[in-house]
Amino acid sequence: MTGILVLAGTPIGDVADAPPRLAEELRGADVVAAEDTRRLRRLTQALGVQPGGRIVSYFEGNEAARTPELVEALVGGARVLLVTDAGMPSVSDPGYRLVAAAVEKDIRVTAVPGPSAVLTALALSGLPVDRFCFEGFLPRKAGERLGRLREAAEERRTLVYFEAPHRLDATLAAMAEAFGTGRRAAVCRELTKTYEEVRRGPLGELAEWAAAGVRGEITVVVEGAPEKGPEELDAAELVRRVRVREEAGEPRKEAIAAVAVEAGVPKREVFDAVVAAKRAAP
Repeated sequence: MTGILVLAGTPIGDVADAPPRLAEELRGADVVAAEDTRRLRRLTQALGVQPGGRIVSYFEGNEAARTPELVEALVGGARVLLVTDAGMPSVSDPGYRLVAAAVEKDIRVTAVPGPSAVLTALALSGLPVDRFCFEGFLPRKAGERLGRLREAAEERRTLVYFEAPHRLDATLAAMAEAFGTGRRAAVCRELTKTYEEVRRGPLGELAEWAAAGVRGEITVVVEGAPEKGPEELDAAELVRRVRVREEAGEPRKEAIAAVAVEAGVPKREVFDAVVAAKRAAP
């Protein structure tokens, strides 16, 4: 029989948040793959648990090389437990490669649900939570970061990002440029820890606040783009659009009606603008 791969959530701050099943899985696993074995040791000591199996490191630097080894153990019937430094494996942490490889071999994959910085920050942000998307870490290079943000500028869903504290000021400034200084956001710092802080406000204000320096683990939640209302066009633009349609062969009456629908204004307003422009012409 093949083994089973268990993804286990670990505390994002307060060790008391560890799911009760985590201790059981640590005792019963044949192999524990940990993002940082030193952190795992501190966690097991805090939980009063002695892992029953072999402990190996599994982090970004050795993920590709170690995955085949762990799959081989799974194929041989081992129970492999995967834990990261904080939160759920695979969510901006090692895990995806191993899960994909296990699935390909028809190995059962299950999870011990646990704390998540994404959902915790989202719930505390005060922003809409009915629809959201997780964007992970933004590119480190300024140009690539701004480009990624501009791609998301029209996204209606609430956006969730992870960011390093030393890049937070630059990221918030880029967000203010891409999304607008008035877009609402929340910076969630040190979630569930002693110095937990959630600072809410417009992106412009948050960027100014972060310029002084911020410490700790950071999750940023940004309000989605507002619903687009009818275009606000001045009289000159209304007239220009009517002329474009007329030059394309559309009768004036139909052109006025179509532009009125586009702009979300009464046909009379477009008609009056066209008449006024005609009178003003030399």
